[in-house]
Amino acid sequence: MDSKKRSTLLTIGAIIAGYAALRTVPSLLPEKLELQALDRPEGFRKFVAGETSGGFDPFVGLGTADSTEVAAQKAAALERVSDNICSALYGGLTPTPTQVPMASFSDYYCPFCRVQTKRLADMTSEMPDKIAVAWHELPLLGDSSNLAAKAALAAKRQNAYVAFHERLMKSPFQATPEYLSRLATDLGVDGSQLITDMESAEITRELEDSAALARVFAFVGTPALVIGRTVVQGQISDKMVREIIELEREEGWQNVCKAA
Repeated sequence: MDSKKRSTLLTIGAIIAGYAALRTVPSLLPEKLELQALDRPEGFRKFVAGETSGGFDPFVGLGTADSTEVAAQKAAALERVSDNICSALYGGLTPTPTQVPMASFSDYYCPFCRVQTKRLADMTSEMPDKIAVAWHELPLLGDSSNLAAKAALAAKRQNAYVAFHERLMKSPFQATPEYLSRLATDLGVDGSQLITDMESAEITRELEDSAALARVFAFVGTPALVIGRTVVQGQISDKMVREIIELEREEGWQNVCKAA
């Protein structure tokens, strides 16, 4: 290969690599912390971030009920989460006075979620005194997404949510009953109980509530976050997450949640 052709190929390769880096490492993208107050829920504001996957009805796959029943499910879930937005977002968390709670909404087959979820998990390990995360399942990308979300929530009933969540986020395979059964065995989870719990009313309700929260905050896809009282749609850099966390600590996110 002559030197001119080699140089051209190297240049093209560098351009492609640079573009890929910008797509996959949002911290390389220029960002400015600009926030816009939301009319509803009162006290919250939004920051629009980067790439998003999805954009479907968050209630897809929750059952085969007719439209009247689905409408009733949506209305009931919306009423539940609206009664106390912060409890619905951060239920199960008991943040210390120095911690800011974060609600993460993701889909196992959203490529941006796979990147962001790993980074958020690393961040919580690095700064446990500043952040606590509640993980919400928001399966928007079809039946496999819905099946994986149900399996992870069922695994949570056996104290295996983190293990299932990590494996599903890393897996190149689409969720099927056979794959989930093998995964349960591999992780020491009772497979029969897992299947039973996946079809339980409690897990359906949990998915409905996360879908209702997505509607409240007008999420159009995943990933999505709520950090304290700041709503983020799309992939976001670690730097910007840290800036928002510090802002929430300074401004007292608790004041909004006490009034919620």
